[in-house]
Amino acid sequence: MRKFVRYSFKLKNINFIVAFALILVVKTAEFYPAKLTPLFVRLIQSLSYGIAHTAYHVDLQVSDRDLDKLKAIEGDRAILMPNHPSLDDGIVLFLLSTRLGQLFHYLVAQDNFNGWQGKFLQRIGSYSIKRGVGDRASIAYTLNLLRQNVTKLVIFAEGGCSYQNDTVMPFRSGAVQMPLQVLHKLAKETSEVPNFFLVPVSLKYRYRGSMEKAIADSLQQLETHLGIVPQTEAFYPRLRAIGERVVTNIEKEYAIAPPKTHPLLLNQRIENIKIRLLTNCEKKLDITSASHLPMRERVYKIQALLDTDDEPSPVSETLYKATVRLLNFDAIYDGYVAAAPTPERFLDTLIRLEREVFSIDRPQPKGYRHAFLKIGVPVNLKDYLHAYKQNRTETIETITRQMQQAVQENLQAIASP
Repeated sequence: MRKFVRYSFKLKNINFIVAFALILVVKTAEFYPAKLTPLFVRLIQSLSYGIAHTAYHVDLQVSDRDLDKLKAIEGDRAILMPNHPSLDDGIVLFLLSTRLGQLFHYLVAQDNFNGWQGKFLQRIGSYSIKRGVGDRASIAYTLNLLRQNVTKLVIFAEGGCSYQNDTVMPFRSGAVQMPLQVLHKLAKETSEVPNFFLVPVSLKYRYRGSMEKAIADSLQQLETHLGIVPQTEAFYPRLRAIGERVVTNIEKEYAIAPPKTHPLLLNQRIENIKIRLLTNCEKKLDITSASHLPMRERVYKIQALLDTDDEPSPVSETLYKATVRLLNFDAIYDGYVAAAPTPERFLDTLIRLEREVFSIDRPQPKGYRHAFLKIGVPVNLKDYLHAYKQNRTETIETITRQMQQAVQENLQAIASP
């Protein structure tokens, strides 16, 4: 199985955890169930603040008022639905469980369950899902888990990392569909409909202190690698010049010729690259194009097919590289930084460019960050059960949009420092 993409819980600089008898066996499995060990989780929770601060340069910021919203439903089933702006989001949600003194389960992409990291993830309550295919084992496991009385499950409903601090990607409907399905069955089995909450969670990072040196250093490293001589010291023109060069290099690599009659805007060129890479991958793998689906869904399907190769060929490796590029640039657009030139937006974009130019999955943290969490008003699904019985598809879509909108609105409401 390829190891291009890694999830938020990837640990480093904490070799002492290995001493707690995690079995270092690497094997490929169809499904990795959670093996939540409460005593082990409590131990890791006691260490989590120091680990997050030292290894990941992140601290949790959440108000007591927001924590009270979660404490009020402590005895009920609930799914937490956060946005997914960075690869460290799983760490932040684990810190939230620490603050609450609760045990969470986490739905995590299957390619993270390798070696001791996978064993660790299982023991803190994580289980796997294959993206891009109908993972029946994972779905069945989720449905069974949600039947338990006080389950708290974290699902990143965007389906993958957006790499953007201020934008929420479209939510996938599974995080709404599965609990409604369980609630419907529970209602049939009992005389009373239980509470079942969906909780919108908005996550935004803020760097602590000035980030001018970090931005300048990243710009200089990219310029040097790409052979760009900056014409100004101003950050934004230099960032845009790097973006233009990266786009031009990708166009050359895939023989994407610009129109001869009129020049395209940068956003149009980025979109052309996405379309070319996506259609080329689907054509090579004989996949029927599903243009009505979000690009991310189509990419996950491609990756799922490529992951079935026991011995990847040069062609499949090339295709996989294209999918990594597609996910890296899925939500990027020219003007993201110009619209609000914050350090976070600058570094959002620079980190994407570093991932592309230097072929690294996880650049080192650029500085210490506060991770601000804002908890939205929990939505009780039992209030929608009648509507679900009348029209399942429409009800699921309505609630999914409602949750996405709540996360986006609360994200915008998180105050600047």
